[in-house]
Amino acid sequence: MNGRKELDELLRTMPRVWRGRRPQANEGAAIPTGFQALDRALPEEGWPFPALMEIAVPAWGIGELQLLLPAMRYVQESGKRLAWIAPPYLPYAPALADAGIDLNRLLLLDKLSNDKDIWWSAEKLLRSTACGMVLAWPRKLSPFAVLRRLQLAATEGRCLGILLLTALPADTPAALRLRLEAGEQGLWVHILKARGMPLVNAVLIGGSDDRAPN
Repeated sequence: MNGRKELDELLRTMPRVWRGRRPQANEGAAIPTGFQALDRALPEEGWPFPALMEIAVPAWGIGELQLLLPAMRYVQESGKRLAWIAPPYLPYAPALADAGIDLNRLLLLDKLSNDKDIWWSAEKLLRSTACGMVLAWPRKLSPFAVLRRLQLAATEGRCLGILLLTALPADTPAALRLRLEAGEQGLWVHILKARGMPLVNAVLIGGSDDRAPN
């Protein structure tokens, strides 16, 4: 067996081996973000799926839920459920309904008091195959081993897991890592890590039109 055949065999038998800028066909389609400039900027042309991603939010309420609303609707329209775990504030149900979220297909766990319960719940829901998207708000930085379990659970359950944090851990197995920044004209989405090379490092969304800085 020559080197090329050995490599092909390795890639065939180990689907989790990362191959480069674009995802493998059998990894599943990315979830559209709902923002054209952001889709164009991301290597997978949307939120990676199935996968774990992290979003650093310096202050709650700067637009993190608006950023994810189009993807939430997309997931529900595909027949899957949403799950929110330990959000910092109780979501306002009428506003979510007005935004097109089916409240009957939204599972809310808002009574969890420690991160171990949050991580455990997130792992179970990610692996359940009942959810298309699981959002979790851990109170502290998640250890690498926990993040690794969540990444594997998301892959096995074919789900998008999203951790919203005020700060990011130094190292992570997450497929995508973002940092949000409130701007005068909208919300800046900084792309810190992706499975491949992003076309730009930051995208402004939420204004009259979405745009990238270069």
